[in-house]
Amino acid sequence: MLSFFLRHSGAWIRTLGWVAVAVVLAGCGGSSSGSKTTNTPPSKTGGSSIASRPDDLRKGDLVQIAFSGIPNPPGDIDERIKEDGTINLELIGNLPAEGKTPGQLQKEIQEAYVPKYFLRLTVTVRTERRVFYVDGEVRRPDRFVYEGEISLLQAIAAAQGFTDFAARGRVELVRNTGEQLVIDARKAKNDTKLDVPIVPGDRIFVPRRSPWGR
Repeated sequence: MLSFFLRHSGAWIRTLGWVAVAVVLAGCGGSSSGSKTTNTPPSKTGGSSIASRPDDLRKGDLVQIAFSGIPNPPGDIDERIKEDGTINLELIGNLPAEGKTPGQLQKEIQEAYVPKYFLRLTVTVRTERRVFYVDGEVRRPDRFVYEGEISLLQAIAAAQGFTDFAARGRVELVRNTGEQLVIDARKAKNDTKLDVPIVPGDRIFVPRRSPWGR
């Protein structure tokens, strides 16, 4: 019996060794899959997401709708998007507008009227001039026309850049939703994830650095 054990003990030890290695590797794989890190700027208010597309309509936006192409078309509409995200149309009632581009809204209004109420109708949707604001320690504080996608650093560049007294490490961004962010522009210069997109109505404020350089 002892001789049998001595002959086969090496195989048992090797088997137990492989089992131990497999257990350790399984434990490592499980621990790594459960954690995830993000690289987003901190928010004072907990942060709410902005619209996925910069041109999306939002609550409070002024929508101007003109009808033409037929005798006696519906009256033109100038209305701000209500808190429930809708606008009110003659014959149609409330129509969702929030989250759509002006082009999408124009198409949906056209489809709501034609051919149910009119055989043909021309619908034109316009929005008020959209702007963002840059203030504080920049060379040209002002209101700027929003003409398409633009990032925080690009918006500051539109204001001709920082002054020599700017606290670049704590640039303040206030969304029209009330969300507030504090962004380190020095880090954002090297990390595009921190160079957040600007949307219409945003207000950027660059504070003056303290005497200690902060």
